[in-house]
Amino acid sequence: MNKAYAEQNAIVRQRLFMLAAKLTDADLSLRMANGWSVTTKLAHLAFWHRYYLGLITEWERTGFSVSPAKVAAINEAVRMLSEAIPGKAVIEIVQAAAEAIDRKLEQLGSGLEAAIEASGRVRILCRAMHRREHLDQIEEALVNTNAPDAVR
Repeated sequence: MNKAYAEQNAIVRQRLFMLAAKLTDADLSLRMANGWSVTTKLAHLAFWHRYYLGLITEWERTGFSVSPAKVAAINEAVRMLSEAIPGKAVIEIVQAAAEAIDRKLEQLGSGLEAAIEASGRVRILCRAMHRREHLDQIEEALVNTNAPDAVR
């Protein structure tokens, strides 16, 4: 796998782990303006890591193919279902998912990697991009717990 992707994934995975180690129950229940909580953001990351892990595993067996996903609908379903998962459990789930996808990507064959890149789906390979986006949102909400975009 592209060394730059692997390094970014590892750095941002470590950032995720460090943030997760500090989260309290109150932090996990913190709500953001879009209705998502810290818990649901972490569950969202875990879902997409596992989803891409499943796709890559399938592509290794059957060959790469692009299939469109209705991302907004999937995200809403994940958000609703994740409300039922206790915050501390989500931490374990997202950490395990991040490790699993990163290990899989580190072992990815160059042909499949090239096909994913050629399709323009680099976020599958560089999971750090998606993680960073949501970690930034979570950290901002935690800092601004009294701001209008984050209420307990």
